Amino acid sequence: MTVTRQKDAFYEGLAVQLEGLREQGLFKSERVIASRQGAEVACDDGRQLINLCANNYLGLSGDQEMVRSAIAATERYGYGLSSVRFICGTQTVHKRLEQALSDFLGMEDTILYAAAFDANGGVFEPLFDENDAIISDALNHASIIDGIRLCKAARLRYQHNDMDDLETQLRAAEGKRHKLIVTDGAFSMDGTIAQLDRICDLADKYGALVMIDESHASGFMGPTGRGTHEHHGVMGRVDIITGTLGKALGGAMGGFTSARREVIETLRQKSRPYLFSNSLAPAIAGASLAVLERLRSSTELRDRLHENTAYFRREIASLGFTIKPGTHPVVPVMLFDAPLAQRFAQRLYELGVLVTGFFYPVVPMGQARVRVQLSAAHSKEQLERALAAFRQAGEELGLIKN
Repeated sequence: MTVTRQKDAFYEGLAVQLEGLREQGLFKSERVIASRQGAEVACDDGRQLINLCANNYLGLSGDQEMVRSAIAATERYGYGLSSVRFICGTQTVHKRLEQALSDFLGMEDTILYAAAFDANGGVFEPLFDENDAIISDALNHASIIDGIRLCKAARLRYQHNDMDDLETQLRAAEGKRHKLIVTDGAFSMDGTIAQLDRICDLADKYGALVMIDESHASGFMGPTGRGTHEHHGVMGRVDIITGTLGKALGGAMGGFTSARREVIETLRQKSRPYLFSNSLAPAIAGASLAVLERLRSSTELRDRLHENTAYFRREIASLGFTIKPGTHPVVPVMLFDAPLAQRFAQRLYELGVLVTGFFYPVVPMGQARVRVQLSAAHSKEQLERALAAFRQAGEELGLIKN
């Protein structure tokens, strides 16, 4: 085969795969937004849509106060650093944010990353090796799975949120030097909240460490929004917390790991995504500080989010849709069939509601759904209009009865 023919075969193979995804109804198309992120958005086709699929839990992504804070930080610290942290990429705003996150989460120290994916990708390999074991929830985020793959520790998996199986895996890991239980604090596709109280009890029983990814919890879970460890009353019993600034805490980008000082100092020395990625932009660091100050001063946004969540969960179930039970603002509306999830999301788009269909491999086979995510920014009137659209689309597609 000639070189030209080999290259043609490569591109032809990709084209066949992509066409197969389209034929199966599994091709993921991107909606292009022409406005700020918010409870309602304008798309590039001119449609005005109620947005029910952003991680904008506290409604801060397009908030004008956040914009002003980002502008102020940019004017003081500049647009970017053109450097990694250990060369000349650390400013006072980065250190202030790390301290503020530590205080907020009740941890000793914090390290910033460009994204939460990097935080999870860079936490395991510097801390654990072939003498250790990592025990991971079966539905943990892809970034946790990929981070564990980079580590030489033994890998064990327990069934999702199943404490009996977790104990079985802890027994299987006996004899290992260190054991780490790792779980999402709140699971992005199901809205499950990890049983951290029971996990911490099992960790104590078997001498294990506990790590949680708080990307879908920081800012609104718990009485003051500190996360699932506050929600379950186990602050001080969790060893490592990773999370994001790209969801409830402002919605731009950036991630972090919080832990004891020895852990964080080790990551500063050895964590590859930290050592070899540019510093977090000053605008994001400055605006994130403003978010944390706002959360310290009031629980108003958190309270409004939970009111919206309770209302939507109650009303969508009363329409006859199957949802995953819970209290989290992630509300999976189960459709089970991937092409149907795509059609349902498209019909809702036509009716003025922005949601996304999810299907394998993002969720398990046969568990296709549209995922609704509530925000503190949603008004009651917007949610009522969205529910009316769900009713109409559901009746048209035979998902619910009139």
